[in-house]
Amino acid sequence: MHSHTPGGPPGILAPHIPADAYRRAQDTGAPVVIVVHTTDPSGIPWRRLLIAVGVAGAAAIGCWGLVAALCALLDATAHAATVIAAAAGPIGIGGITLKCSRAK
Repeated sequence: MHSHTPGGPPGILAPHIPADAYRRAQDTGAPVVIVVHTTDPSGIPWRRLLIAVGVAGAAAIGCWGLVAALCALLDATAHAATVIAAAAGPIGIGGITLKCSRAK
């Protein structure tokens, strides 16, 4: 249901006016002042900007955490492989013999 302001262009919705204020304005001829709160569209949207920076920062920290975890995993894997190779002795595959051990 579309209503329009009296004297205004049709299609623009009128804000709600309490019935008693409307009747009093009609009886006395006093003007009705309507205050409409709007946001300033020309301002910088700080909230959206801060959320975007926060999400990007969290993603960057998560990526660095993943890199650190992978480095620790690879270091542990290399250490385990060295210990196993030292305990097992030389490894021979297809005629190629490898001796993996750390210098003492």
